[in-house]
Amino acid sequence: MIEVDAAQGPSPLGMPPAEFLRDYWQKQPLLIRNAFPGFVSPIEPEDLAGLACEDGVLARLIEHDKANDAWRVRHGPFAEDDFPGLPNHDWTLLVQDVDKWDADIRALLPRFDFLPRWRIDDVMVSFAATGGSVGAHVDQYDVFLLQAQGQRRWQIDASPAPALDFRNDVDIKLLREFHPTHEWVLGPGDMLYLPPGVPHHGVAENACLTFSVGMRAPASAELLGDYADTMAADAPDELRYADPDLALPGDAGEIDAAAMQRVDAALRQLRMDDPDRFGDWFGSFITTYRSAVLPAPDDHPPTRAEMERALAGGAALLRHPWSRMAWRRLHAGDGAHLYAGGGAHPLPVEDARRLAAAEAIDGALYAALESAGRDAVFALLAAGHYHLEREDDA
Repeated sequence: MIEVDAAQGPSPLGMPPAEFLRDYWQKQPLLIRNAFPGFVSPIEPEDLAGLACEDGVLARLIEHDKANDAWRVRHGPFAEDDFPGLPNHDWTLLVQDVDKWDADIRALLPRFDFLPRWRIDDVMVSFAATGGSVGAHVDQYDVFLLQAQGQRRWQIDASPAPALDFRNDVDIKLLREFHPTHEWVLGPGDMLYLPPGVPHHGVAENACLTFSVGMRAPASAELLGDYADTMAADAPDELRYADPDLALPGDAGEIDAAAMQRVDAALRQLRMDDPDRFGDWFGSFITTYRSAVLPAPDDHPPTRAEMERALAGGAALLRHPWSRMAWRRLHAGDGAHLYAGGGAHPLPVEDARRLAAAEAIDGALYAALESAGRDAVFALLAAGHYHLEREDDA
Protein backbone atom coordinates (compact mmCIF):
# COMPACT_ATOMS: atom_id res chain seq x y z
CA MET A 1 0.00 0.00 0.00
CA ILE A 2 1.52 3.30 -1.11
CA GLU A 3 -1.53 5.56 -0.66
CA VAL A 4 -3.69 6.09 2.44
CA ASP A 5 -6.38 8.53 3.56
CA ALA A 6 -5.80 10.10 6.96
CA ALA A 7 -9.11 11.95 7.21
CA GLN A 8 -10.30 9.60 9.92
CA GLY A 9 -6.89 8.33 10.96
CA PRO A 10 -5.15 8.52 14.33
CA SER A 11 -2.38 10.82 13.07
CA PRO A 12 -1.25 12.80 10.02
CA LEU A 13 0.23 9.52 8.80
CA GLY A 14 -3.13 7.80 8.34
CA MET A 15 -1.96 5.00 10.62
CA PRO A 16 -0.38 4.56 14.05
CA PRO A 17 3.11 6.09 14.01
CA ALA A 18 4.70 2.78 15.04
CA GLU A 19 3.20 1.17 11.94
CA PHE A 20 4.56 3.94 9.72
CA LEU A 21 8.05 3.59 11.20
CA ARG A 22 7.96 -0.17 10.78
CA ASP A 23 6.64 -0.32 7.22
CA TYR A 24 7.55 2.97 5.51
CA TRP A 25 10.27 4.97 7.28
CA GLN A 26 13.39 4.76 5.05
CA LYS A 27 11.77 1.85 3.22
CA GLN A 28 9.14 3.06 0.75
CA PRO A 29 7.20 6.20 -0.22
CA LEU A 30 3.73 6.96 1.06
CA LEU A 31 1.09 9.36 -0.21
CA ILE A 32 -1.15 10.53 2.63
CA ARG A 33 -4.39 12.13 1.53
CA ASN A 34 -5.89 14.52 4.10
CA ALA A 35 -2.86 14.36 6.37
CA PHE A 36 -3.95 17.82 7.54
CA PRO A 37 -7.67 18.00 6.66
CA GLY A 38 -8.90 21.48 5.81
CA PHE A 39 -5.36 22.83 5.90
CA VAL A 40 -4.98 26.57 5.40
CA SER A 41 -1.49 27.90 4.77
CA PRO A 42 -0.29 30.17 7.59
CA ILE A 43 1.71 32.23 5.08
CA GLU A 44 0.98 33.70 1.67
CA PRO A 45 3.28 33.81 -1.38
CA GLU A 46 3.84 37.51 -0.74
CA ASP A 47 5.15 36.69 2.75
CA LEU A 48 7.60 34.21 1.28
CA ALA A 49 8.82 36.69 -1.32
CA GLY A 50 9.33 39.30 1.39
CA LEU A 51 11.33 36.83 3.50
CA ALA A 52 13.51 35.98 0.49
CA CYS A 53 14.55 39.63 0.35
CA GLU A 54 15.98 39.62 3.88
CA ASP A 55 19.69 39.34 4.65
CA GLY A 56 20.65 36.02 6.22
CA VAL A 57 17.78 34.09 4.61
CA LEU A 58 18.74 31.18 2.34
CA ALA A 59 16.64 31.52 -0.79
CA ARG A 60 16.85 30.37 -4.40
CA LEU A 61 14.92 31.24 -7.53
CA ILE A 62 14.83 28.50 -10.17
CA GLU A 63 13.57 29.30 -13.66
CA HIS A 64 12.96 26.77 -16.42
CA ASP A 65 13.09 27.56 -20.13
CA LYS A 66 10.99 24.67 -21.40
CA ALA A 67 11.64 25.36 -25.07
CA ASN A 68 15.38 24.76 -24.60
CA ASP A 69 15.17 22.67 -21.42
CA ALA A 70 17.51 25.20 -19.80
CA TRP A 71 17.59 25.99 -16.10
CA ARG A 72 18.66 29.18 -14.36
CA VAL A 73 19.38 29.39 -10.62
CA ARG A 74 19.68 32.65 -8.69
CA HIS A 75 20.45 33.00 -4.99
CA GLY A 76 19.05 35.53 -2.54
CA PRO A 77 18.73 37.87 -0.91
CA PHE A 78 16.54 39.28 -3.67
CA ALA A 79 15.35 42.80 -4.35
CA GLU A 80 11.62 43.50 -4.15
CA ASP A 81 11.55 44.48 -7.82
CA ASP A 82 12.95 41.05 -8.84
CA PHE A 83 9.51 39.44 -8.56
CA PRO A 84 7.06 41.68 -10.47
CA GLY A 85 9.07 41.15 -13.68
CA LEU A 86 8.81 37.35 -13.55
CA PRO A 87 6.41 35.55 -15.92
CA ASN A 88 3.31 33.81 -14.59
CA HIS A 89 4.74 30.37 -15.31
CA ASP A 90 7.76 28.06 -15.00
CA TRP A 91 9.61 29.39 -11.97
CA THR A 92 9.96 28.42 -8.31
CA LEU A 93 11.06 30.35 -5.24
CA LEU A 94 12.51 28.20 -2.43
CA VAL A 95 13.27 29.49 1.06
CA GLN A 96 15.05 27.37 3.68
CA ASP A 97 14.54 27.42 7.45
CA VAL A 98 11.18 29.18 7.32
CA ASP A 99 10.33 27.57 10.66
CA LYS A 100 13.08 29.73 12.22
CA TRP A 101 11.55 32.93 10.88
CA ASP A 102 7.82 32.22 11.20
CA ALA A 103 6.21 30.97 14.42
CA ASP A 104 3.14 29.63 12.61
CA ILE A 105 5.30 27.41 10.41
CA ARG A 106 7.28 26.29 13.46
CA ALA A 107 3.99 25.31 15.14
CA LEU A 108 3.65 22.48 12.61
CA LEU A 109 6.69 20.63 13.96
CA PRO A 110 5.02 19.05 17.03
CA ARG A 111 2.84 17.11 14.56
CA PHE A 112 6.03 15.26 13.61
CA ASP A 113 6.95 14.23 17.15
CA PHE A 114 6.80 10.58 16.13
CA LEU A 115 10.41 11.31 15.07
CA PRO A 116 13.28 12.50 17.26
CA ARG A 117 13.15 16.30 17.17
CA TRP A 118 16.90 16.50 16.63
CA ARG A 119 16.45 14.62 13.34
CA ILE A 120 14.32 17.42 11.89
CA ASP A 121 16.42 19.93 9.98
CA ASP A 122 14.04 22.59 8.73
CA VAL A 123 10.83 23.46 6.95
CA MET A 124 11.59 24.70 3.45
CA VAL A 125 8.73 26.54 1.76
CA SER A 126 8.48 26.81 -2.01
CA PHE A 127 6.18 28.93 -4.13
CA ALA A 128 5.79 27.81 -7.74
CA ALA A 129 4.07 29.64 -10.55
CA THR A 130 2.04 27.43 -12.91
CA GLY A 131 4.43 24.90 -14.43
CA GLY A 132 7.11 25.76 -11.87
CA SER A 133 9.44 22.94 -10.88
CA VAL A 134 12.97 22.22 -9.70
CA GLY A 135 13.26 19.27 -12.08
CA ALA A 136 13.51 15.54 -11.51
CA HIS A 137 15.98 14.93 -8.70
CA VAL A 138 16.79 12.75 -5.72
CA ASP A 139 17.37 13.69 -2.08
CA GLN A 140 19.67 11.89 0.36
CA TYR A 141 17.39 12.50 3.34
CA ASP A 142 13.80 11.79 4.33
CA VAL A 143 11.29 14.49 3.45
CA PHE A 144 7.59 15.12 4.03
CA LEU A 145 6.08 17.24 1.25
CA LEU A 146 2.95 18.95 2.58
CA GLN A 147 0.83 20.73 0.01
CA ALA A 148 -0.18 24.04 1.58
CA GLN A 149 -1.90 25.97 -1.20
CA GLY A 150 -2.88 25.20 -4.78
CA GLN A 151 -2.16 21.89 -6.50
CA ARG A 152 1.10 20.21 -7.43
CA ARG A 153 1.55 17.11 -9.59
CA TRP A 154 4.11 14.68 -8.17
CA GLN A 155 5.74 11.84 -10.04
CA ILE A 156 8.06 9.35 -8.34
CA ASP A 157 10.16 6.40 -9.42
CA ALA A 158 9.65 3.71 -6.79
CA SER A 159 11.39 0.99 -8.80
CA PRO A 160 14.07 -1.10 -7.06
CA ALA A 161 16.99 0.30 -9.08
CA PRO A 162 16.17 3.74 -10.51
CA ALA A 163 18.55 5.60 -12.81
CA LEU A 164 20.58 8.06 -10.72
CA ASP A 165 22.99 9.67 -13.20
CA PHE A 166 22.98 13.47 -13.16
CA ARG A 167 22.95 15.93 -16.03
CA ASN A 168 26.19 17.84 -16.51
CA ASP A 169 24.71 20.82 -18.35
CA VAL A 170 22.86 22.51 -15.47
CA ASP A 171 23.84 24.16 -12.17
CA ILE A 172 21.57 21.94 -10.07
CA LYS A 173 21.66 18.17 -9.63
CA LEU A 174 18.98 17.00 -12.05
CA LEU A 175 18.55 13.41 -13.16
CA ARG A 176 19.59 12.58 -16.68
CA GLU A 177 16.75 10.04 -16.94
CA PHE A 178 13.50 9.84 -15.01
CA HIS A 179 10.98 7.01 -15.38
CA PRO A 180 8.03 7.57 -13.01
CA THR A 181 6.13 4.62 -11.62
CA HIS A 182 3.49 6.67 -9.73
CA GLU A 183 1.78 9.99 -10.29
CA TRP A 184 -0.61 12.04 -8.15
CA VAL A 185 -1.98 15.57 -7.88
CA LEU A 186 -1.82 16.85 -4.30
CA GLY A 187 -4.13 19.49 -2.89
CA PRO A 188 -3.98 21.42 0.39
CA GLY A 189 -3.53 19.07 3.34
CA ASP A 190 -2.20 16.15 1.28
CA MET A 191 1.32 14.99 2.10
CA LEU A 192 3.89 12.84 0.33
CA TYR A 193 6.59 11.04 2.33
CA LEU A 194 9.77 10.13 0.47
CA PRO A 195 12.65 8.13 1.96
CA PRO A 196 16.20 8.87 0.80
CA GLY A 197 17.12 7.97 -2.75
CA VAL A 198 13.66 8.04 -4.38
CA PRO A 199 13.67 10.05 -7.63
CA HIS A 200 10.82 12.56 -7.75
CA HIS A 201 9.52 15.44 -9.83
CA GLY A 202 6.94 18.02 -8.76
CA VAL A 203 5.25 20.43 -11.17
CA ALA A 204 2.79 23.15 -10.14
CA GLU A 205 -0.65 22.68 -11.71
CA ASN A 206 -1.35 26.27 -10.69
CA ALA A 207 0.27 28.82 -8.40
CA CYS A 208 1.01 26.82 -5.25
CA LEU A 209 2.87 26.60 -1.95
CA THR A 210 4.57 23.42 -0.73
CA PHE A 211 6.12 22.86 2.70
CA SER A 212 9.06 20.45 2.79
CA VAL A 213 9.81 19.07 6.24
CA GLY A 214 13.34 17.76 5.77
CA MET A 215 15.39 15.55 8.04
CA ARG A 216 18.99 16.12 9.05
CA ALA A 217 21.00 13.16 7.77
CA PRO A 218 24.70 14.03 7.97
CA ALA A 219 26.94 12.27 5.47
CA SER A 220 29.43 9.83 6.93
CA ALA A 221 32.21 12.09 5.64
CA GLU A 222 30.68 15.03 7.54
CA LEU A 223 30.50 12.97 10.73
CA LEU A 224 34.05 11.74 10.31
CA GLY A 225 35.38 15.23 9.62
CA ASP A 226 33.81 16.72 12.75
CA TYR A 227 34.78 13.69 14.83
CA ALA A 228 38.40 13.91 13.68
CA ASP A 229 38.50 17.66 14.31
CA THR A 230 37.18 17.14 17.84
CA MET A 231 39.69 14.38 18.59
CA ALA A 232 42.58 16.42 17.19
CA ALA A 233 41.59 19.52 19.17
CA ASP A 234 41.43 17.57 22.44
CA ALA A 235 44.55 15.43 21.89
CA PRO A 236 47.53 16.10 24.18
CA ASP A 237 50.74 16.87 22.30
CA GLU A 238 52.56 13.95 23.92
CA LEU A 239 50.39 11.42 22.07
CA ARG A 240 52.62 10.58 19.12
CA TYR A 241 53.86 7.86 16.85
CA ALA A 242 56.40 5.81 18.82
CA ASP A 243 58.64 2.85 17.99
CA PRO A 244 60.54 1.66 21.09
CA ASP A 245 60.48 -1.84 19.55
CA LEU A 246 62.21 -0.67 16.37
CA ALA A 247 64.30 -3.41 14.76
CA LEU A 248 67.12 -2.96 12.30
CA PRO A 249 65.40 -2.21 8.97
CA GLY A 250 66.02 -4.47 6.03
CA ASP A 251 65.56 -1.47 3.73
CA ALA A 252 65.78 2.05 5.15
CA GLY A 253 63.40 3.35 2.47
CA GLU A 254 60.58 0.87 3.20
CA ILE A 255 57.46 1.55 5.27
CA ASP A 256 57.10 -1.96 6.61
CA ALA A 257 54.17 -3.76 8.22
CA ALA A 258 55.47 -3.06 11.73
CA ALA A 259 55.49 0.69 11.00
CA MET A 260 51.89 0.56 9.82
CA GLN A 261 50.89 -1.26 13.02
CA ARG A 262 52.46 1.56 15.02
CA VAL A 263 50.54 4.15 12.95
CA ASP A 264 47.35 2.27 13.74
CA ALA A 265 48.27 2.24 17.44
CA ALA A 266 48.95 6.00 17.38
CA LEU A 267 45.52 6.68 15.91
CA ARG A 268 43.81 4.32 18.33
CA GLN A 269 45.03 6.51 21.19
CA LEU A 270 42.64 9.21 19.97
CA ARG A 271 39.52 7.06 19.66
CA MET A 272 36.67 7.88 21.98
CA ASP A 273 36.34 4.58 23.81
CA ASP A 274 34.40 6.33 26.59
CA PRO A 275 30.70 6.16 25.52
CA ASP A 276 29.92 9.42 27.35
CA ARG A 277 32.71 11.28 25.60
CA PHE A 278 31.50 9.86 22.29
CA GLY A 279 27.93 10.85 23.15
CA ASP A 280 29.00 14.37 24.07
CA TRP A 281 30.70 14.75 20.71
CA PHE A 282 27.56 13.70 18.84
CA GLY A 283 25.23 15.74 21.04
CA SER A 284 27.34 18.81 20.35
CA PHE A 285 27.49 18.05 16.64
CA ILE A 286 23.80 17.41 16.08
CA THR A 287 22.57 20.46 18.02
CA THR A 288 24.73 22.82 15.97
CA TYR A 289 23.03 24.06 12.83
CA ARG A 290 24.55 22.90 9.56
CA SER A 291 25.16 26.58 8.73
CA ALA A 292 26.74 27.13 12.17
CA VAL A 293 24.07 29.71 13.05
CA LEU A 294 23.87 30.30 16.80
CA PRO A 295 21.25 32.21 18.79
CA ALA A 296 22.28 35.74 19.70
CA PRO A 297 21.85 36.85 23.32
CA ASP A 298 19.95 40.02 24.16
CA ASP A 299 22.01 43.19 24.24
CA HIS A 300 21.00 43.71 27.87
CA PRO A 301 20.09 40.27 29.29
CA PRO A 302 18.36 40.25 32.68
CA THR A 303 20.17 39.22 35.81
CA ARG A 304 19.17 35.98 37.43
CA ALA A 305 17.22 37.82 40.11
CA GLU A 306 15.38 39.81 37.44
CA MET A 307 14.64 36.64 35.50
CA GLU A 308 13.25 34.84 38.56
CA ARG A 309 11.11 37.80 39.61
CA ALA A 310 9.71 38.05 36.10
CA LEU A 311 8.90 34.32 35.94
CA ALA A 312 7.21 34.50 39.34
CA GLY A 313 5.17 37.44 38.05
CA GLY A 314 3.79 35.60 35.02
CA ALA A 315 6.50 36.14 32.39
CA ALA A 316 7.95 33.30 30.31
CA LEU A 317 11.21 32.38 28.65
CA LEU A 318 10.70 31.67 24.94
CA ARG A 319 13.19 29.48 23.15
CA HIS A 320 15.11 31.14 20.33
CA PRO A 321 13.98 29.66 16.97
CA TRP A 322 17.60 28.86 16.03
CA SER A 323 18.21 26.93 19.26
CA ARG A 324 18.53 23.18 18.76
CA MET A 325 18.30 21.05 21.89
CA ALA A 326 18.49 17.35 22.67
CA TRP A 327 19.35 15.29 25.72
CA ARG A 328 21.14 12.02 26.43
CA ARG A 329 21.18 9.73 29.41
CA LEU A 330 24.74 9.21 30.73
CA HIS A 331 26.30 5.76 30.89
CA ALA A 332 28.22 6.65 34.02
CA GLY A 333 25.95 7.56 36.93
CA ASP A 334 22.25 8.35 36.76
CA GLY A 335 22.35 11.84 35.26
CA ALA A 336 22.00 13.28 31.79
CA HIS A 337 23.46 15.91 29.51
CA LEU A 338 21.33 18.55 27.83
CA TYR A 339 22.85 19.70 24.54
CA ALA A 340 22.04 23.15 23.19
CA GLY A 341 23.77 24.73 20.22
CA GLY A 342 26.84 22.54 20.65
CA GLY A 343 27.17 23.00 24.43
CA ALA A 344 26.58 20.34 27.10
CA HIS A 345 24.87 20.92 30.46
CA PRO A 346 24.98 18.16 33.14
CA LEU A 347 21.50 17.75 34.62
CA PRO A 348 19.20 15.29 36.35
CA VAL A 349 17.38 13.18 33.76
CA GLU A 350 13.97 14.74 34.36
CA ASP A 351 15.32 18.29 34.08
CA ALA A 352 17.11 17.46 30.83
CA ARG A 353 13.93 15.88 29.45
CA ARG A 354 11.77 18.86 30.42
CA LEU A 355 14.10 21.50 29.01
CA ALA A 356 14.70 19.69 25.73
CA ALA A 357 10.94 19.53 25.20
CA ALA A 358 10.07 23.05 26.36
CA GLU A 359 9.53 25.73 23.74
CA ALA A 360 8.71 28.03 26.66
CA ILE A 361 9.54 28.04 30.37
CA ASP A 362 7.06 29.59 32.77
CA GLY A 363 7.29 30.06 36.50
CA ALA A 364 5.76 26.68 37.28
CA LEU A 365 8.20 24.76 35.10
CA TYR A 366 11.16 26.73 36.44
CA ALA A 367 10.11 26.05 40.04
CA ALA A 368 9.81 22.33 39.30
CA LEU A 369 13.44 22.10 38.19
CA GLU A 370 16.22 21.06 40.50
CA SER A 371 19.03 23.48 41.31
CA ALA A 372 21.17 22.31 38.37
CA GLY A 373 18.21 22.73 36.02
CA ARG A 374 17.62 26.30 37.17
CA ASP A 375 21.33 27.04 36.76
CA ALA A 376 21.17 25.69 33.22
CA VAL A 377 18.14 27.84 32.38
CA PHE A 378 19.96 31.01 33.35
CA ALA A 379 23.09 29.93 31.44
CA LEU A 380 20.95 29.22 28.37
CA LEU A 381 19.24 32.59 28.71
CA ALA A 382 22.61 34.35 28.93
CA ALA A 383 23.78 32.49 25.81
CA GLY A 384 20.71 33.54 23.83
CA HIS A 385 18.83 30.23 23.75
CA TYR A 386 15.92 31.90 25.52
CA HIS A 387 14.39 35.36 25.48
CA LEU A 388 12.50 36.71 28.46
CA GLU A 389 9.04 37.82 27.35
CA ARG A 390 7.11 39.79 29.94
CA GLU A 391 3.36 40.17 29.83
CA ASP A 392 3.70 43.79 28.74
CA ASP A 393 5.79 42.66 25.70
CA ALA A 394 2.90 40.74 24.18
